[in-house]
Amino acid sequence: MEFIIAQSLFSKALSDVSKAVSSRTLLPILSGIKIVAGEDGITLIGSNSDIIIERTISVTDEKVKINKTGSIVVSAKYLTELVKKLPEQIHIKTDNNQIYIQAGTISTKLNGIDAEEYPSLPIIVGDSIHISAQELKDAVKTTGFAAARNETRPVLTGVNLIFSENSFTSVATDSQRLAFKKSDIQSSGEGSFVVPKSSIDELAKLVNHYSGMVEIQSAEGYIHFKTNEISLYSRLIAGHYPNTSVLIPNEVKTTLVLCKETLIKGIDRACLFAGEWKNNNVVLSINEHKLAISSGSSEMGSIEELQEIKAMEGESDLKISVDGHFLLDALKTINDGEIKVKFSGSMKPIVIESAKEESPYLHLISPVRSF
Repeated sequence: MEFIIAQSLFSKALSDVSKAVSSRTLLPILSGIKIVAGEDGITLIGSNSDIIIERTISVTDEKVKINKTGSIVVSAKYLTELVKKLPEQIHIKTDNNQIYIQAGTISTKLNGIDAEEYPSLPIIVGDSIHISAQELKDAVKTTGFAAARNETRPVLTGVNLIFSENSFTSVATDSQRLAFKKSDIQSSGEGSFVVPKSSIDELAKLVNHYSGMVEIQSAEGYIHFKTNEISLYSRLIAGHYPNTSVLIPNEVKTTLVLCKETLIKGIDRACLFAGEWKNNNVVLSINEHKLAISSGSSEMGSIEELQEIKAMEGESDLKISVDGHFLLDALKTINDGEIKVKFSGSMKPIVIESAKEESPYLHLISPVRSF
C-alpha cells in the first residue's frame, strides 16, 4: 500500500473513526484503525464491537493520490496523535505489516497488524430509509438527553427512532422524564429502532456539519447510518420500547404561556439553592397572577422570584416541585421564544411544549415530593 494525502484531510478522517475505538477491548486488534487503499479511494474503519465508524476519502479529491492498493491495521492512539503533529503533505507506504510515514524531513515507522485479521463489517441489505441530516440532528438534540443512564431497564438507555410513511418520531425516557419530537417527512421506508444513546451522540457529531441526506438500513441486530463520506454501524438494543403515550396526562388543570429565556434564567438561579436536595427540587406556584419560582436548603438559604405569565388558562391554585436540572434540559432544546407548560395536579407530570399551535416537541417531567 502506498499513497500521498494532505495532513489536514487525513487527520480529520482519523479523528472521526477513532471515536469508535476503545483502549479497553478484549480484541487487541480493535484498538487499531483499519486503513484500506483501493482504486476508488481510502477507507478508514474504527470499531469497539458495539459501534463501527467507516470513513471514505475519494480518489477524486485532489488532496489524495494512490500509488499502490493494500491494507493494514495500525494503533489508533499513536497514528492519530502522530498525524496531528505532522506538516501538511504526508507520504504513507506499508511493508511486512509496518507502516512508514514521511512528511517533509520527518520519517516515522509504526508496527501494524495484518488487516485480514480485522473483523468484517456487518452485512446489511434490504429496504432503505432516507432522512435529512438536519432532521436527524434536531431529533437527537431534543430527545437523547432523556435516555436512562443506568442499566436497570436496558431498553430505556436507548432512543426510539420511529419512521412511518409521513412522519419521523424520536422518543427517550428514563421513567422520570420523557422527551418526544415528531416531524412530518416524506420517508421512503418504515421501521422502529432502539439505538443506544452513545451511538446516537456519535452520529450527531459525525453529521454536525453535513447538510445532505442520511440513508438508514437495519438487519441482524444492527442499524446502519450512511452519508456520502461516513458510515456508522451500531448494535440495536433488544426489547420492546414502552408505549410512552400512556404517560401523558389526559386532563389539564392549568396551562401557562411563559418566556422561555426568562424561565431558564429563573430556574438556573433556583438550582443554586437546591444543591442538598437529591432531585434539585425547584417549586413552581402561582402568586398574584405571576409564576413563583422558589428553592431553598437548610445550609444555603433560599430564593424566590416572580415572573410574568404571558397567558393562563384554568385554575390558579397551583404548587408543584420538580427537578430543576430536568426542567432546564427540556427548556434548552426548544427553539421558540415562548413555551407552554401544562399542569394536571401537584403529583402528576408537567408537560412542556412550544407555544406554537402545533408543537413538534413534548417534554414530560414527573414531580418530586418536597412539601
